[in-house]
Amino acid sequence: MTEGLSRVVCDITVTADGYSAGLNQTEQRPFGDDGGDGFGGGLHAWMFETPDENRAEIDRIVAAKAFIMGRNMFGPVRGEWDRQWNGWWGDDPPYHAPVFVLTHHAREPQPMDGGTTFHFVTDGIESALARARAAAGDGDVAIGGGATTINQYLAAGLIDELRVHIAPLTFGAGTRLFEGVPPLKLEQVESRAASLVTHVTYRVQV
Repeated sequence: MTEGLSRVVCDITVTADGYSAGLNQTEQRPFGDDGGDGFGGGLHAWMFETPDENRAEIDRIVAAKAFIMGRNMFGPVRGEWDRQWNGWWGDDPPYHAPVFVLTHHAREPQPMDGGTTFHFVTDGIESALARARAAAGDGDVAIGGGATTINQYLAAGLIDELRVHIAPLTFGAGTRLFEGVPPLKLEQVESRAASLVTHVTYRVQV
């Protein structure tokens, strides 16, 4: 981390074989072939079925002061913005902070209830990070996902802390954390097993 800059952190839930989504993702099945209805229920059961057991980790996910996500995480619309889409989270998304969405197609900022505003960044991951850092002040910037976006930031050496939540199931194929990322040295700084997940926090060495 550059001295004086906010930390860049990342949370991602993956299967035991490292996938954050299965094959054949669609608007109706955003997590693809996930062994269920395509909405990642098994993958994220730890958040929704046992939230009290994992309260500290859930709270930490949304504690950042600015967020970055890929367009695939924001929604299923591809190419030009030919219809209004404001994310998967309804009128009051859980971020309550600026969210910078990576895209190749410009769009005006989209304010939402609760303090979330989606900003659409067309000039790359470093530009998005600079804007997010400016918005976060001395708070953390969180790379929200999905795995393809996280892999880009890992490959560029721009993530300080990686928090991996490992669910006890496998997909066999799909979108995988660390795909295409050069070898990294990770320092394990924390781990905790719960009934539906194992939480592991790594400091990314540079």
